[in-house]
Amino acid sequence: MDKLKRVLSGRDTEEPSGLAEVIDGTTLGWGTRVKGFIACFAIGCLCSLLGSCLLWVPGKGLMLFAVFYTLGNIASIGSTLFLMGPMKQLKRMFEPTRLIATTVMLLCLILTLCSAFWWRKKGLALLFCVLQFFALAWYSISFIPFAR
Repeated sequence: MDKLKRVLSGRDTEEPSGLAEVIDGTTLGWGTRVKGFIACFAIGCLCSLLGSCLLWVPGKGLMLFAVFYTLGNIASIGSTLFLMGPMKQLKRMFEPTRLIATTVMLLCLILTLCSAFWWRKKGLALLFCVLQFFALAWYSISFIPFAR
């Protein structure tokens, strides 16, 4: 299992890295974290796919799409909590280099749900879903060095 951790973290020697510190700082085992990540990410993808299928339901299809798409994105983002741990992930989310991206992404997630449940505006929900997609892409790119 240690060999797999070294290969996945990009190091072949026994030198400690950032991933090793994260792994040692959490209470879950490596296998449990990977399984949790895969399960949560799969649930997120399934919710997003289900939302896309529900888009074509007459009447409330757009609202169902907005809700399931948002829940899918939340589950997909939540899946990374298993790999890093909640506190490390939250610290990295709100670092100065990605503070704006995180704020815009979270705001779009909240506004999508507000427009679906509270305001009941279908067009606004669709607009926030599109903005949510771009905000999530911007947020994801912020984790790739030199990508922005």
